Amino acid sequence: MEQLNEVDYHKLTEPLQQVTINNLFARAVVEQKVKGQVFVDDCGNPSTFYVIHPYGMTLLFGKSNNHSFNNRFKAYALNQNGARNKHEWMQAFPNSWDPVLQDLFGESLIPAAQNTTQQEKGVIELNTRVNFTFNKEKFLSNRKLMTDPDIRIIPANGELFRGMKGSVIPANFWNNEADFLKNGLAYCLFYQDHLASMAFSSFWFGNRFELGIETIPSFRGKGFARLVCSALIDYCLANDYEPIWACRLENTGSYQLALQLGFEVCRTVPYYRLSRAYLKSNFLII
Repeated sequence: MEQLNEVDYHKLTEPLQQVTINNLFARAVVEQKVKGQVFVDDCGNPSTFYVIHPYGMTLLFGKSNNHSFNNRFKAYALNQNGARNKHEWMQAFPNSWDPVLQDLFGESLIPAAQNTTQQEKGVIELNTRVNFTFNKEKFLSNRKLMTDPDIRIIPANGELFRGMKGSVIPANFWNNEADFLKNGLAYCLFYQDHLASMAFSSFWFGNRFELGIETIPSFRGKGFARLVCSALIDYCLANDYEPIWACRLENTGSYQLALQLGFEVCRTVPYYRLSRAYLKSNFLII
């Protein structure tokens, strides 16, 4: 594995266009919307690629029978040098990677349901990533109206960008506040004048608008996420943007919310949680 210089990220443009699973996070790195990392088999003539978004989502794609790269990637994925103190969550494309990775990781690959002791070091936990498509008619027919006078929803400003706390927040998906205010969008839900939930553009390319959502723990379970996401989807529909949603199957809250908002499952793919050292991660990947 060799780290590719940013000036050569254009070498990934055409290969990334061949990836048909949700990849806006990788595109954000390749197009340098956010500062991530790219590793390849050969910087001069790359054919295997590993893209790391700063939030922790990663994409492995390209040539899957590159044995030299694969052996080095195994050491990286298992974090054998102990350098990585947080998880990375990896998708691989095309599906020819799946048997290659199963063979490569061997007994270190553990299905999430079987990881009963919550091992995190020296193992790769196998989860599932769900891609959705948006059904406008279903969204409109299931629409939940906001009737509580204690609730108000407003667009986010710089103060709210800085004030929203959690893991799935704009600060973890955009380079900085100024970049988000210029190129992104968020709606905030207040309950009795307390910031309770935020829905925002985690990635935005052309007419494709991927949603992120975070609710303050003390306000969860009250339907606020659905209301604030609905407001953001209304914006998308009014401006001809396609709402995009993807999440981990095991993240039942995000999965069920997607269904309530009119999204339908269109594809599932293996989702590999790469090993980390010993520090607790600050990230909960959606």
